[in-house]
Amino acid sequence: MDKRTLALIAVTIATIIYGLNYSIAKEVMPIYVKPFGFILIRVFGATIIFWSLGLFIKSQKIEKSDYLKLLLAAIFGIGLNMLSFFKGLSLTTPISASVIMVTSPIMVLIFSSILIRKAIGKLRILGVIIGLVGTVLLITYGNSSGTSGTNSNWGNFLIFVNATSYGLYLVISKSLIHKYHPITLVKWLYFIGFIFVLPFGYQEFTEVNWREMPTNIYWNIGFVVVFTSCITYLFNLYGLSKLKPTTVSVFIYLQPVIATIYALIIGSDSLNMTKIGATILIFCGVYLVTRQVEK
Repeated sequence: MDKRTLALIAVTIATIIYGLNYSIAKEVMPIYVKPFGFILIRVFGATIIFWSLGLFIKSQKIEKSDYLKLLLAAIFGIGLNMLSFFKGLSLTTPISASVIMVTSPIMVLIFSSILIRKAIGKLRILGVIIGLVGTVLLITYGNSSGTSGTNSNWGNFLIFVNATSYGLYLVISKSLIHKYHPITLVKWLYFIGFIFVLPFGYQEFTEVNWREMPTNIYWNIGFVVVFTSCITYLFNLYGLSKLKPTTVSVFIYLQPVIATIYALIIGSDSLNMTKIGATILIFCGVYLVTRQVEK
């Protein structure tokens, strides 16, 4: 099996984990752990794991010229990305959140154009417009009656901030991935990310009542720390080292499919016509944006 195929498999597995994560993390928040406190647990746990794994690889020094890129990648790929995602997910529903995340390839194209001067054709501009119209529609009118979202409009907007942040992270981190070992890179990303989220999550972390937490919630937290935080980042980093950022971002298509099926099975969300219509617009827009990506 060639390296490109392995990279595609790795990114696919990471995407499946992300798809399950919407409902699994939603069960934890905000009843047992508030979103920022959950992020602190997630980032701290992943930091410990990655620094422990770093003991088994050859030490590699980060070049001074890469400090700023590393800082920005940590802020947008760990800090702002996760804080906005969990806060948004605690307010909206798994299906809405997963659909809005599909806009990430659009944001990758926009940031690639700005940062690395990648040309945008007329068809892709149309795709950006269509995708963003669908996103605005879902953010504004995508509420589901009877769901656990308490402020879905704000939650949906925060998920869009998350998608934007993740798209920027994919573009910024591309050059770093080719220079450093994945473990070396991700352990520093999480360490910097931990420092960033600590002021936001400390208070909510101290409010967690561990003794009254059901066993299944412990398992959910463990899934988020080990699989959603560690396995996915390693697999995505490997994918980015072999594939273009736009190719990796396309795999986000699978997230709403997996998230919707799982959410409907366990009854954590429901579908309505607004969600379906907005989803179609977003997918059409992203198709136009990504139709010329690497085959």
